[in-house]
Amino acid sequence: MKMVQPEKISAKDFDYNLPEENIAKYPIERREKSKLLLYQKGQISRDIFENIPGYIPEDELMVFNNAQVVYSRLLFQKSTGANIEIFCLEPDQPKDYEQAFQQTSSVTWRCMVGNLKKWKNDVLTKHISLPNGSLNLKAWKKARKDNVIEIAFEWDNSSITFGEILDHAGIVPIPPYLKRESEPIDKQRYQTVYSKIKGSVAAPTAGLHFSEPVMQKIREKKINTAEITLHVGAGTFRPVKSETVDQHEMHTEHFSVSLQTLEQLINSKGNILAVGTTSVRTLESLYWIGVKLKTMDSVPSRIVLNQWDHLELDSSVSVEGALKEIQDYLTKNRKETIDASTQIMITPGYEFKLTKSMITNFHQPRSTLLMLIAAFVGDDWKDIYNYALENDFRFLSYGDSSFLRP
Repeated sequence: MKMVQPEKISAKDFDYNLPEENIAKYPIERREKSKLLLYQKGQISRDIFENIPGYIPEDELMVFNNAQVVYSRLLFQKSTGANIEIFCLEPDQPKDYEQAFQQTSSVTWRCMVGNLKKWKNDVLTKHISLPNGSLNLKAWKKARKDNVIEIAFEWDNSSITFGEILDHAGIVPIPPYLKRESEPIDKQRYQTVYSKIKGSVAAPTAGLHFSEPVMQKIREKKINTAEITLHVGAGTFRPVKSETVDQHEMHTEHFSVSLQTLEQLINSKGNILAVGTTSVRTLESLYWIGVKLKTMDSVPSRIVLNQWDHLELDSSVSVEGALKEIQDYLTKNRKETIDASTQIMITPGYEFKLTKSMITNFHQPRSTLLMLIAAFVGDDWKDIYNYALENDFRFLSYGDSSFLRP
């Protein structure tokens, strides 16, 4: 399929009517009992998610995003009674997620703020009691760029880390389209059973259907699995409001992939099943970063893949060649993982390099995620979504699942 130039792709072509009653506001009782739409070589059928292992060949490599959702919403109350919500998006000082969570006195994050008009230049204070002590958390604004505000946090108990503060005082950042406040059930269910690495402000929702029994079936079938980490950002929920996709600024997300996983990807011989669009985004970005490394004389501390880099870079480089370029870079620099940022926007006509099949939920109209699906299955996305709507599938984060193998 020939790549279509972004300025020729109309956003309205990815609109569809999503009735409110089709949006899953809450998870079903058991993860693995969600519906599963099967799209295989143009044919559509259905099953239950717990049977997914039966559709996966033994030589397939399943790639999971092990990112863990952070309870990243903090509520403060001013002396006037006004409530201010600070939504922590990503760390700024220090920029490394693990280091940011381990800070014991102060940290700076890039945030979104609810009820910002009520917060002038005063310092917000919140008293927090934890099992291992109490503290006073202070917050003040440092700088602003568009809707993102740099906020400094400081607290008076050095035995408590910022990660512990969020774990105990933070609120689960459930998606805005659920149109409800987070509840106790979300702490467990808006998290995959295999989550490990803190940093996401949204769940990699394709993974929410996997339960321990399903993972056990995958192990018993001896299907190979690999893990990557992509910290899902709030920008994933932003619809494309421009007329054409070239006018949309794609959000940036940070990811890391180990040398071991790179080896697994090279040995997979192209039989890769990506669990979720976040895994797809990481896998495809890896290829282009490998290609980009071939052209660099000096490599910055963090490699960045820009929104349309893939239109300019040499697409004739083999997958193995691109991944080995990353391996060589890591070995030369004595690194165990590639840490990078991606802004890649995958739209119809894109030629997928590593992704052969994927498991994914049903996405919002006019979303960049739906455009990625359309790039993967072509115009059949309309038949897939019509089938799902006509058969009462549940949509979005807590909704049902699909298995796509073009």
